[in-house]
Amino acid sequence: MGLFDKIFRPQKLVADHYFRTLTAYEPVFRKWRGEIYESELVRAAIDAKARHISKLQVKIHGAAQPKVQTILKKRPNPFQTWSQFMYRAATILDMQNTLFIVPILDVENTITGLWLCLPEKCKILEDKRGRRYLEYEFVNGQKAAVEMERCGIMTRFQYRDDFFGEKQGALDELLDLIGIERQGIKEGVKSASTFRFLARATNFKDPEDLAQEQKNFTARNMNADASGFLLFPNTYDGIQQIQSKAYTVSADEQKLIQTNVFNYFGVNEDVIQNKASGPQLDALFDGAIEPFAIQMQEVLTFMLFTELEIGHGAHVEVAANRLQYMSTGDKINFIAQLSDRGMITINEARELINYTALPSEIGDQLPIRGEYYFVGEGKQPDPEPAPTETTEPEVPAEGEDNGNQE
Repeated sequence: MGLFDKIFRPQKLVADHYFRTLTAYEPVFRKWRGEIYESELVRAAIDAKARHISKLQVKIHGAAQPKVQTILKKRPNPFQTWSQFMYRAATILDMQNTLFIVPILDVENTITGLWLCLPEKCKILEDKRGRRYLEYEFVNGQKAAVEMERCGIMTRFQYRDDFFGEKQGALDELLDLIGIERQGIKEGVKSASTFRFLARATNFKDPEDLAQEQKNFTARNMNADASGFLLFPNTYDGIQQIQSKAYTVSADEQKLIQTNVFNYFGVNEDVIQNKASGPQLDALFDGAIEPFAIQMQEVLTFMLFTELEIGHGAHVEVAANRLQYMSTGDKINFIAQLSDRGMITINEARELINYTALPSEIGDQLPIRGEYYFVGEGKQPDPEPAPTETTEPEVPAEGEDNGNQE
């Protein structure tokens, strides 16, 4: 039994027509085969974003589907961790602009895991009762169909198709420029290390004799035993070296090509080279990571729960502690400002600086200045002692006997 049989249950799909959409007669997704992942610059851009997305945490809330929650709490499927799942999901979405997530079902039709599907082609089919299916066709010719309501579809650059993202045709010219740039550099290096000469051969009447002389010259000077000196007979004149000036892409043009790639995938050079921090990482979170997380959590929520369960609070949360993107100095200042006001726990503060958590009876406390007390313990600071009242002796009224006898 292979991976295909472990993920897709044997079934017989009876569908007599395509599901008609508003913008496409046949809703069919086809894997784009431009192989943009073979470009070093494109791969680096995709990897940079996927590495940050892999740090997202998946949490399931609510009391619905307790068996499913127990299974998915540890890992999405028996073959991947959540970090690996998120990394590959981000990579496929950037590569294909469409990502399919399919459920792994047991014999009781209960979800036991989630799998990222990368088919060669996908069709939306409909049976006579109006039920819609996604039929996946893989590179080895195998096919599998899953109810559409059980699958998740994430898209990028969705425009003309009602369900799938656009193809990567916008990258064709850019990839051509990258290829030309690489070839120009390669040919420039080769030309710089090659010497070529031009000479006029005299006393040759027949073209056959001239061709034979060219072969003889090459045999004398270009073989393995040649001494490194070019020897020209006296039948040659007008000898001169050909100066090759191969065109190479300028630094400004290379920078423009890189910027176009970075713009397309929503990263920059500092993110790729792991030099970004503070505001740059915060901008990456807002522009690239958070939109992915929102779409992923919405897709997973509707995959795992019914509308009734969602109405009672069941949902999937895909989030990251965005404070981790702050610089070390900003983290310390943040902790100093909030840790003594009952706004973050000790363990939350330690998490920001990558310290291990303390036992819950200590680490989950909310400290507040008092100087310092834990919220909820009922312990209050000792009251300050009241000022001591000083009593002055009474002064008797005039003419009143004060009791003193002379």
